[in-house]
Amino acid sequence: MHVPLLLHDFLKRAVYHYPEKTAIVDGDRRFTYAEIGRRVNRLANAFRNKGIEKGDRIAILSPNRLEMYEAFYAAFTLGAVLVPLNTRLVPSDYDYIVNHSGAKLFLVDAELAPLIMPVLHQLETVESYVSLPVPGHDVQEGWLAYDEWTSSASDQPVSVHMEETDMATILYTSGTTGRPKGVIQTHRSLYMNALNTIIHLRADDTDVLLHTLPMFHVNGWGTPFSFTGMGATHVMLRKIDAAHIVHLVQAEGVTVACMAPTVLNMILNEPAAKDMQIAQPVRVVIAGSAPPPSFVKAVEKELGWTFTQVYGMTEVSPFLTVSHIKKEIQEEGNADRIHRLKAKAGISMLNMEVRVVNEDGEDVEPNGVESGEIICRSNSVMDGYWQQPEETARSIVNGWYHTGDMGTIDQDGYVDIVDRKKDIIISGGENISSIEIEGALYEHPSILEAAIIAIPHEKWGEVPHAVCVLREGHTATEADITAFCREKIAHFKCPKSVQFVRELPKTASGKIQKVVLREPFWKQAGRRVN
Repeated sequence: MHVPLLLHDFLKRAVYHYPEKTAIVDGDRRFTYAEIGRRVNRLANAFRNKGIEKGDRIAILSPNRLEMYEAFYAAFTLGAVLVPLNTRLVPSDYDYIVNHSGAKLFLVDAELAPLIMPVLHQLETVESYVSLPVPGHDVQEGWLAYDEWTSSASDQPVSVHMEETDMATILYTSGTTGRPKGVIQTHRSLYMNALNTIIHLRADDTDVLLHTLPMFHVNGWGTPFSFTGMGATHVMLRKIDAAHIVHLVQAEGVTVACMAPTVLNMILNEPAAKDMQIAQPVRVVIAGSAPPPSFVKAVEKELGWTFTQVYGMTEVSPFLTVSHIKKEIQEEGNADRIHRLKAKAGISMLNMEVRVVNEDGEDVEPNGVESGEIICRSNSVMDGYWQQPEETARSIVNGWYHTGDMGTIDQDGYVDIVDRKKDIIISGGENISSIEIEGALYEHPSILEAAIIAIPHEKWGEVPHAVCVLREGHTATEADITAFCREKIAHFKCPKSVQFVRELPKTASGKIQKVVLREPFWKQAGRRVN
């Protein structure tokens, strides 16, 4: 008998095995799994009372909070599709995404309602709006108040016939050009990723997960599913604040958190972290631009946290690889090699076939030098882009998803990201990796953060340009930075110019927005890098 892989079964398991255990900590609010189970049932029935049926889309604009977690499971129980929205977009983006997804109901955090009001009358498919409560913020006229609306609904379970191939979420990616694309993830694709997360991140019922990563970002890397299934406790974080993160790690006994490197860098440089007193081991899971080995070493030495690098993207639910250090490498005892490997994307996860191929589609030599595009196939790969078959066909070719990332692979199977195709700088015919230059910059004692972008050059076509944030109380000049890089990497790879800024533009998940940094340079040149 075929039993479908359905995401709401993760919560069912937690409610059954851990009914009295704390499931959610959200500020002063704490709920057990039994209480969460009843709340999710009430929300699912409230959805159904508003006419939500299997296949209907529900949009949600919210930071990490209890009600967003509940919305995932309530929607899945009905066979509805959740459309989480990035909280750092502009009103015109919400206009496009909500209409393109065809959302029938819209949940909005009360503090974020002003982002929706300018385009409210342009949202053609939305029939009802629900306000998620925030102290000091009123419910918009005509909107439903979440607590009042759900309190009158039944807490009896809802049963809908479903298949694992049914849609679960549509996640809109923020492209560098054109409109965002809606990534379709099914129950099966997200379920398989959740299993990978449980196995490779070693999730269990002793864990306390801090939701440092926004849950709208690839469903918080699937952690609302994987860690729930194992009976872990979830601690919500509404906004990134390094001092508050340090406080929560100590006060709530946090054992695991997922984040972008820039967020971890903030914690590493937070004064309160120097005096942190914790008894529990902490695992930190990082994805994004590969950090230099010195950064990995600093995290493990100064914070005492175990560092794990993963690599993935929205279209793959999201994990492809993990920087697991094989037993024979551990036994060598070469600390420098281990730190270098931990900074790499790592080896392929279970249920994930990963290749690095050249322009002819042939596997590159596994020598850690020859680079090519990373491609993969798996049950975790998206079904496609919502209502964009041409884009789907360009991304998935003969069953293989083409990531657009360039990398190498060594004889032990470790993948190392060289760059995004669009971020490789081609200067005078030479390919230059922005990641390699950034790795050198992060070793400079005065640099807190750095990004390398390509800017136009009359002679070379384009050249590397460094945008740097200095540590508080430190000074440096363009000449200092250039000279430092020349000691670390080939001269032709060094930045030809350096710009100092107070902060780098970032996405809500903490990734540096290079497209924003490039824009003024290429706008003047009359063309853009892709």
